[in-house]
Amino acid sequence: MTIETLKPGQRVRVRQTIDRRAGDWQTVVEGVVQAVEVGKTGSWYAHAKDDKFWLRRIRMVKDDGEVSVLNVDSLTEVEVLKAGPGAAGNEKA
Repeated sequence: MTIETLKPGQRVRVRQTIDRRAGDWQTVVEGVVQAVEVGKTGSWYAHAKDDKFWLRRIRMVKDDGEVSVLNVDSLTEVEVLKAGPGAAGNEKA
């Protein structure tokens, strides 16, 4: 699954990995996609659009109502899930 195919309303599980010499760190977040965005940061980056560093992001709502914004990198894995409890009315994968 690629971030480009995600749509608002889909229930997803996102696994993010931080690659470390002493062992990788992983975290998993599940929720319903609100938006998939590309946004610039405040960091300067030569020869990029507006001389800023741009990141791909997934904005999602978790089952407890918390809104999370996840930065997507090459180690991020996204899995589309079937709509579950608390996600009534959302698209099914």
